[in-house]
Amino acid sequence: MAEVKLSAGDRESRRPLSPHLQIYRPTLTMMMSIAHRITGAALYAGTLLLAWFLIAASSDAACFAAAAAFFNSIAGKLILLGFTWSLFHHLLGGVRHMIWDAGRGFEHPQREWLAQATLAGGIALTAAVWILAFSAH
Repeated sequence: MAEVKLSAGDRESRRPLSPHLQIYRPTLTMMMSIAHRITGAALYAGTLLLAWFLIAASSDAACFAAAAAFFNSIAGKLILLGFTWSLFHHLLGGVRHMIWDAGRGFEHPQREWLAQATLAGGIALTAAVWILAFSAH
């Protein structure tokens, strides 16, 4: 078997060339993909807060009062708003990925339309839930 000796220069020339992130121009589809990952991680934290609320509700009145005071504060409502948006945005991003898994929506107009629908739909559904929640009072 012949032995091949590679110098450092030979190894560098055989490496595959792949573009760095600085080369890419950000697109809406790229940003929605990043947002999908971020909202997935945010849902973990939101689920912990939801579990805290449910445990407090099943505990004594003092635990429930503490949780209710937090969620009724400005910071708590902003967190709940973000959790609601994360939930809907991640859901619609998953629907977009299912459409892609079916082999549809890869062409330029459809790809952009799906990204816009994910963004607009997440905002619209969040607004609808919050409007319904506050109109019930």
